[in-house]
Amino acid sequence: MKFVHDIKADFTADIVYMMCPMHLLKLDEMIKELEIGQMLEILTDYDGALEDIPAWCQKTGNEFIGIEESEDYYKFYIRKTVE
Repeated sequence: MKFVHDIKADFTADIVYMMCPMHLLKLDEMIKELEIGQMLEILTDYDGALEDIPAWCQKTGNEFIGIEESEDYYKFYIRKTVE
């Protein structure tokens, strides 16, 4: 897992307390709104996202920047690299 700190995202999706598969559905929806090169921050407390989001990035060709962990949730950072 790639841990990062103090990254500034262009957009944030707060899906803490939402059930699976909202982390992937919201990610797919939000990434379409970004321009290539922009970064999305996803906030979730779902442990399954630790595997699901990096796998989604690999599958779609978008760049998984890393994750920041706090007591209550994870922050995932994804850079849009494909249309």
